[in-house]
Amino acid sequence: MNTDLTKLLEDVKAGRVSVEEATLQLKKEPFADIDFAKVDLHRKYRQGAEEVIYGAGKTAKQIQKIAETMLANGCSGILITRLSGDNSEKLSFPENVGYAYYKDAKVAIVGKKHIADGIGKILVVTAGTSDIPVAEEAALTAEFLGNDVQRIYDVGVAGIHRLMAHLDELMSASVIIAIAGMEGALASVVGGLVDCPVIAVPTSVGYGASFEGLTALLSMLNSCASGVTVVNIDNGFGAGYSASMMNHMGEKE
Repeated sequence: MNTDLTKLLEDVKAGRVSVEEATLQLKKEPFADIDFAKVDLHRKYRQGAEEVIYGAGKTAKQIQKIAETMLANGCSGILITRLSGDNSEKLSFPENVGYAYYKDAKVAIVGKKHIADGIGKILVVTAGTSDIPVAEEAALTAEFLGNDVQRIYDVGVAGIHRLMAHLDELMSASVIIAIAGMEGALASVVGGLVDCPVIAVPTSVGYGASFEGLTALLSMLNSCASGVTVVNIDNGFGAGYSASMMNHMGEKE
């Protein structure tokens, strides 16, 4: 997934970039110290994607400064997760940069999404409508990182015929993100139908004995369906990021 580093080396090989210019890029400070934060500027070289800003617990001024630092160092797109509506309204970027806030997912994108260049399609499936905020965080993360994403919402096991109506989409996906609260059964059902990796996301949706997602988490961890892996409760971002890495594995071949 380290496409930026690969492109730099290919440009050197093809003569489009001199060795001196490439050396200068790689020798630049790997992080920017802005007093309250140390912004990781080389993460895209190590992991293939720039640092993501986690908005919860940060002030709007801190988020603004981190984003401006990233933009000043050549970052064309920035993902901000868990951003409150109040803080979003306080952020400001030039029109030529662009800014979009997705209220349900509490996700913001500064600049551009990456071009969809994954090996296939990521499918985001939810058990219920109440799971959509977490699903949108996952879907927007995967889209931002350069993936073709399809959403299928409200197809939980309480009406399993709704899920079966989408078998073609399920069977053709490269990665599926299955999101559910309550007892979390959707992940096992999906995992038993498909031949691709399934990333299960437990949500905090449910009545008292769901223990704010703990019941769904334990159910998913104990899934008997092969190929199901699990991320933390309500962690749509983690699911979307992992799905993107899986969907770009072909680039390493």
